[in-house]
Amino acid sequence: MTTTPHGLFDHRMAVYGADDAFVAAAVPFLREGLGAAGAARPVAVAAPDKLGLLRDVLDGDAKDVVLIPHTEWYTGSAANAVARGASYLAAQAGPGGRVHLLMEPVWNGRAGRSARETTEWIRYEALANLLFAPMATTALCAYDTRVAGAAVVAAARRAHPGTGVYQDPVRLAAELDSVPLPVPPADAEVFASPTAAAVVGRARARGLPPADAELFAEAVRAAAAALGPVSRVLMWGEAPGCVCELRTARRVGDPLAGFVPPACAALAPDQGLWFTRQVCAYVDVRDDASGATVRLQYG
Repeated sequence: MTTTPHGLFDHRMAVYGADDAFVAAAVPFLREGLGAAGAARPVAVAAPDKLGLLRDVLDGDAKDVVLIPHTEWYTGSAANAVARGASYLAAQAGPGGRVHLLMEPVWNGRAGRSARETTEWIRYEALANLLFAPMATTALCAYDTRVAGAAVVAAARRAHPGTGVYQDPVRLAAELDSVPLPVPPADAEVFASPTAAAVVGRARARGLPPADAELFAEAVRAAAAALGPVSRVLMWGEAPGCVCELRTARRVGDPLAGFVPPACAALAPDQGLWFTRQVCAYVDVRDDASGATVRLQYG
């Protein structure tokens, strides 16, 4: 549990396999936050049963801790979690982002239901070291081995300083992005330009409702505008998992592309890959010698 070498952000990890071990890690952390000068009220985002345990043990101090069920915080993709965290810090943290955050993902929901979801979560954990580096925020990420699993915990250790196996976030993100994407299906549609009409029409034909098809088209267009000229567009899949793949001659390069919150809080298509990542369940980027392939999956 040491301070990250990337800035002020103090990114910790607690691993436990029983409720009493959770309490033993969480309560001192929250009380540390209660005593931190200039900090906002500490926050615990966890499973409802664990919040009940914290209320009982904290007793009179519980009124000074913000308790949030994790199903209300982790409601979508890893990029959505970035947005929620950034928004909370901007609105609720003390000067410079001073607040203690206890964070327990919904491991039996999106974050832990598949290897791909786990990969996206570990990417978020790694990039958080860079995204929140300027903030004097202290975060304790809680990993319950009864639901997270050994593979998830082992991967997460690589994203947390002080674990002995911590890896630079850029290197870790590059490793995650080195895994080849699955080959598109043989019946994928090929077209030249990701215009709104082209994407909406194909998305509607694949089962997306009108509003979702239009939102997906906005996400595709936002990505295309950020990437530069698109030489090829592929589309496949059935609703809600419609997929659109863009091929561009320009490499993306930046592992933080689409993860850095914009200055304006309102979500808009002109925010490029940030908008795309907020709308889509998955955004996979693969750079190569001749450009980049960016694959967007709506749901």
